[in-house]
This record gives sequence, C-alpha cells and structure tokens, in this order.
Amino acid sequence: MGRRSTKENKSIWQTTRESLDLTREKAGELIPGFSPERIEKIENGRTQIQPEDALLLAEYYKTPSLCNYYCVHECPIGHILAPRVESKELAQITVETLNALNQLSRHKDRFLEIAEDGRVRPDELEDFREIKTTLDKLALSVSNLKLWVNEQIAAGLLEQEEA
Repeated sequence: MGRRSTKENKSIWQTTRESLDLTREKAGELIPGFSPERIEKIENGRTQIQPEDALLLAEYYKTPSLCNYYCVHECPIGHILAPRVESKELAQITVETLNALNQLSRHKDRFLEIAEDGRVRPDELEDFREIKTTLDKLALSVSNLKLWVNEQIAAGLLEQEEA
C-alpha cells in the first residue's frame, strides 16, 4: 500500500489522483502504458507531460477539465490561444451564454457596417473591440458548456453521442 503524500505544492495531476483515493500503483494498473514511476515523474514535473498522457489521465480519472488544464498550462500553443474553461453549473452557463447572445444581437448591425468594406477603419476600432469581447465571452460560454457535457458523460449522467 502506498503512503499518503504530505507534499505541499502538489500538481493538479497528483491532487486529482489523490481525490479519487488512487495510489500511484493503483493508477498505474488502471491506465494503459502508465507505471507508478511514470505517474510520479509527471506529478512532480520531472518529465514533460505529453498530450496523449493528459487525454488518458482525463479519461481514466473521469476529469475532463484536465484536458483544458493541459492546453492552458502545459502546451505552448494552448498557453497563448486556449481559453481557460471552468466547471460551472448549467444554469450559470445558460445565463452567460444568453447574455452574450443578447449583447451580440445588439451589436449585429454595427458589426455588419464595420465588415462591409472588409477592413476595420480607425473610427470603427473601439466598436470592433467591443464586439470581439462579446464574441470571446460567447466562445468561452460554449467551451464551458462543452466541459459541462463532458463532465456529465464522465459521471455517467449523460450518454455520449454517437460519432
């Protein structure tokens, strides 16, 4: 039986495993291609976690948010481009999504005016930035909804869609 870690600054990979009451040994038996030593190296940052590792850990730990964590914190491209999604309740996601859609609806005529000539003129820049901010909010809400759905599937509360 493994002993419980008393380390203070644990990685998300370690805290997730421990929250499931899995030792490294048990996790190594559960996850194909993982040994307790490999898990320890990933958890302690002694080896660079690879995208396929993050996918497997997210799948076997039933924690879809690990994929976004990997993209935002570990992947150089995702660090720049990926939004940081959060686990939220469906009601909150719905309100945020509808609010962004309402804001976008108010901006649609101005968006058309700006886009009509295929460029953003200096006098349109402020309005364009405001529209972009609203689009970013909508994109984040959609990403939060996708995470919520994946969490529900992982918890067995929703059935996975057929591909």
